[in-house]
Amino acid sequence: MVDLHYAEPGLAELYDTFCEGRPDFSFYLPLVMSAERVLDVGCGTGKLLRLAREAGHTGRLCGLDPAAAMLEVARQRTDIEWVLNDISQVGWNREFDLAVMTGHAFQVLIEDAEVRSSLTAIRAALAEDGRFVFETRNPLVREWERWTLENAVEIVRDGTRVRMASQVDTPNAGDLISFTTTYTSPSWDGPRISRSTLRFLDLRSLSSMVLGAGLVIDERFGDWDRQPLTEASTEIITVARRASVPTEEATDDQPARHR
Repeated sequence: MVDLHYAEPGLAELYDTFCEGRPDFSFYLPLVMSAERVLDVGCGTGKLLRLAREAGHTGRLCGLDPAAAMLEVARQRTDIEWVLNDISQVGWNREFDLAVMTGHAFQVLIEDAEVRSSLTAIRAALAEDGRFVFETRNPLVREWERWTLENAVEIVRDGTRVRMASQVDTPNAGDLISFTTTYTSPSWDGPRISRSTLRFLDLRSLSSMVLGAGLVIDERFGDWDRQPLTEASTEIITVARRASVPTEEATDDQPARHR
């Protein structure tokens, strides 16, 4: 089920404004520009692919997302493929040189079966030695502790002021964090409330699932400036590629570069 802030057209139209200046695009955009055929899994409004086209990318760009409202925003650009679906439900076979999953979209995969089926489908969609690059928040940093009403964010779009405030509902539920995001505006007749759950996989479990799906981990970074991954890093950024044969599961907490 798609969360309200992705399913409600009015909120979907605000997404890019709330995410203005996001730092991950400086990392992902050069990767997209260097690949001929690119799949953006959980593309949302498609901002990354739209930026790539504006920057002169002439190859195949395809955005996939299960939220129709987000894709309605994306479809303002018609020279990119936009597909309404879930990655585990599509049947692409060796069609892409690069797949990305940005905006912490990987964390919406809650169950082990979801993670494994998605990773397997992504591997199938990649050409030989095709790369899959994605990030997830480092659970050791406990970023959810800053998702409080006191840290609300306000934007102004087309003269309308909108406030977004989040509050964690289940702070001690293992690697699952559920939270409520409330959007308010003096121009609306009432608040819009979205409830979400994200999974904060630890490094060992994440590596095991990636390798178990037949992907090889080439690099890991801890931030968008490509600094090494440490316990204090806010992100776990993974650069993986399609392996010719399935790989063994990881046995180290922070696996070295795999070949």
